[in-house]
Amino acid sequence: MKKRCNVHYFPSAPDISVIHFSLVCVWYLSALQQLVGVVGLEIHAQISSNTKLFSGSSVQFLAPPNSLVSFFDASLPGTLPVLNKRCVEAAVMTGLALNCTINKKSVFDRKHYFYADLPAGYQITQQRRPVAVDGVLTYSFLGGRKRNQVMRKNVYIKQIQLEQDSGKSLHDDVNSQTLIDLNRAGVGLMELVMEPDMSCGEEAAAAVRELQLILQALGTCQGNMSEGQLRVDANVSVHRPGEPLGTRTEVKNINSLRYLARAIDFEIQRQTEVVQRGGAVLNETRSEVVHLPSNPERPSPSTSCRFMPEPNLPPLQVFEDEASLPAGVEAGQVVLLCTLRAGLPELPSVRRDRLVQTYGLLPEHSFTLVNEDGLMEYFEAVMKGTSRDPRKVIGWVTNELLGLLKQQDLSVSHSPVPPAALAELLELQEAGHISSSAAKQVFQEMWRSPGKAAPQIIQERDLGLVSDDADLHRICQKVVESHPDEVSVRSGNQKVLNKLMGLVQKETKGRADPVLVRKILQEKTS
Repeated sequence: MKKRCNVHYFPSAPDISVIHFSLVCVWYLSALQQLVGVVGLEIHAQISSNTKLFSGSSVQFLAPPNSLVSFFDASLPGTLPVLNKRCVEAAVMTGLALNCTINKKSVFDRKHYFYADLPAGYQITQQRRPVAVDGVLTYSFLGGRKRNQVMRKNVYIKQIQLEQDSGKSLHDDVNSQTLIDLNRAGVGLMELVMEPDMSCGEEAAAAVRELQLILQALGTCQGNMSEGQLRVDANVSVHRPGEPLGTRTEVKNINSLRYLARAIDFEIQRQTEVVQRGGAVLNETRSEVVHLPSNPERPSPSTSCRFMPEPNLPPLQVFEDEASLPAGVEAGQVVLLCTLRAGLPELPSVRRDRLVQTYGLLPEHSFTLVNEDGLMEYFEAVMKGTSRDPRKVIGWVTNELLGLLKQQDLSVSHSPVPPAALAELLELQEAGHISSSAAKQVFQEMWRSPGKAAPQIIQERDLGLVSDDADLHRICQKVVESHPDEVSVRSGNQKVLNKLMGLVQKETKGRADPVLVRKILQEKTS
């Protein structure tokens, strides 16, 4: 606990000593303040479109090199850009979903820098007036001591801008050469610039995951990070609260949420150690955790890229509704905000709230359902086929099903047990045909043998519930007589009763009716 510095403890000290001592105490308390991380993100999201941003070339992952390149993509003289309306709609929809202000009039700029996979020598982007500004993303993550509390935070969106992607450089170290693939050149991107409102890797990963879910719900970006459809650059610095922000470093081209969190936390720890040793953090670019030497060809944030207005594209205009259209302009030729706003789907945060209100689930369960691709749809499909309590069904979906999916690294869409089959199994358990332990055995067999129905497995393995009074009395009597020490414990001991019930279930391979077993054992041990 910090000691309070009070000059009244030293009444005989000279004034100058008191002032000096107070300054020392202020310095000491300031030094004790812990350094905290500050994280901002720049995210490039590849727009879901059949064609590129300014040309008619197709967009396809893993196509043969240089097979999807138009004259414009290759920057041949005399070619001009033609703006893809679908890309504009995607950017505007994303801005609306993130509560951004949509600029009714935005402009395109040329960002000049030289690199081999940028044949024009510049990138068409939106530097001065982007399509959307001043948004906010609310994201959630599990926190608390037991990691079961849903924590909600906001990160502010500075801007969303349209821009074209560059080509891809393929480095051949064996032959000491670099090959260029221009299939990706000109593909439409949305660059989302997030303010430095996050403090650690966990928050950054949660924000990116929430954005990924929103983009997928909108259909504006597939968000497949392994295919480069969502690429993250993190700007990381450390400082003491109340002091100016420290020098930032940029961690580039992160294509995994797990690596994003690890890279940011590593960088925060590295910078903290540098500052605590009295060193200075350098403004540099790092690839995840590996330092990259400065490259004069690739521009850094501090490098002037000689921006200038794009002379071949007029200002981009969007309109509120048909009433605001100029004379002679048809609605099908422009982007209307009212139409896009009306078409916005249910967003992830709304889905979580609906699951809690509709099914009475805990917030952490709604978080799991929405954050796992396809799990919410699976749960709701099961609910349509069963009358069981949703809070019982959620246990099966998040524990039994999700556990096996994670164990075998499968997506929900590749589950061997479809929702209707799980619903049928739960109905059999609800009707009293099988016990809960037997139901789990049936589920395991359904997983191993896709296509086998629950009734068939129950019949083949004789897993039906044993509810015959005479049989249960005989089994319970056998268990009681073979465990006299437990029975001799005073009547009503729940631990003893539960142990005896477990022995009966073991004897019957989990097929005994637990209600009848408890009643019989209470009679025999009282």
